[in-house]
Amino acid sequence: MAEEEVERGNESGPSERRYFAKPKTCQFCADKSLNIDYKKADMLRRFVTDDGKIRPRRQTGTCARHQRVLAGAIKRARHIALLPFTGERWDENSR
Repeated sequence: MAEEEVERGNESGPSERRYFAKPKTCQFCADKSLNIDYKKADMLRRFVTDDGKIRPRRQTGTCARHQRVLAGAIKRARHIALLPFTGERWDENSR
């Protein structure tokens, strides 16, 4: 019996295709005119998920310093009811 060699020129294995994420830059460091303010609810909504959780740095690309300030502004906006604590609204009809 002769062994046949299998040609694998066109197959893509797990080692050939890897996803390399582009490093994100902090938009607050790049644009010094942007200020993080708890009263800007429309700007803060971009950093909150649909469930109401604060998005992590690896998703938003903010630096550590601005992420701390951003989290504080989101928590303050939640406390004075500019942002919701949860994403979905609770209805009495949805029971």
